[in-house]
Amino acid sequence: MAPTNPRITGHAFLTGMYADGHFPDHLIDKAVAILLRLCERVEQERPADLAALYLLTHDATDELNDLQDEFYEAGSELETVARDLLAGDFAFVADAYGFPGADIEELVATRDW
Repeated sequence: MAPTNPRITGHAFLTGMYADGHFPDHLIDKAVAILLRLCERVEQERPADLAALYLLTHDATDELNDLQDEFYEAGSELETVARDLLAGDFAFVADAYGFPGADIEELVATRDW
C-alpha cells in the first residue's frame, strides 16, 4: 500500500542526495523506499504518541544502517550531507503525520551513520 497523505505524496525525498554525484542514484532509491515504507507503517499503525512513532522511525533507521555497506561498496557513504538530509526527511515525515514536536535526534537515535 502506498502512502496516501497528500504532504507525503507531494514530497520529493532526498533531493539533495540526488543532486550530489557522490551518492549513487540506485542507493538513494533504496533509501527513499525505506522512508516510504516508514510512511506506510505510520498510516497503517497510526502511532498514538511520540514513543510509538519513535519505534517506527528506529526500525526505518536500522534499515538505513543495513544499507551503509552498499554505499561503501559503491565508493560512497552516509556522511554529513546524507545524515542531515535523511534526518530532515524523518522530521518531515513526523510533521506530516501530526508530530511536529518530534525530536530529530530521537527520530534517528539508532543510526550508526
